[in-house]
Amino acid sequence: MELNGTRTIAADRRTVWAHLNDPETLKACIPGCQELTGSPEEGFEAVVKQKVGPVSATFKGAVTLEDVNAPDSYRIVGEGKGGVAGFAKGAAIVNLTDVEEGTELAYNVEAQVGGKLAQLGNRIVGGFAKKMADQFFETFKDIVEGAGVKESGAA
Repeated sequence: MELNGTRTIAADRRTVWAHLNDPETLKACIPGCQELTGSPEEGFEAVVKQKVGPVSATFKGAVTLEDVNAPDSYRIVGEGKGGVAGFAKGAAIVNLTDVEEGTELAYNVEAQVGGKLAQLGNRIVGGFAKKMADQFFETFKDIVEGAGVKESGAA
């Protein structure tokens, strides 16, 4: 399965890059993330709880950064195991480009799932993956632009 997209973030490229490498920012952006430890140099380990269709699982996984070209691009490679629910693994290429409004973040993700997750079919898993990516990048954009978490009661 492949996903790709872009987001324009009202911040300079170095600021966006710093947030892409900050464990606290990443933890806040990953939907269902319960724990994230590590560093860009050594890699990250995460615990993420999610429900995909009828399958609920806690995934434990590791992510490493490759082909790092600061502050322009890198490749994120990761794999998570969710016990009987199955596994997910994949890679994403992230590129940052200066634009008039700030920085354009472009991503191209290739992912695979196995186990019970694979039995759900491409439509459900693909829809879930797109929703997760959208949530991640919208939250990331809000944090980098300084909005952070929206106040409750705000429409």
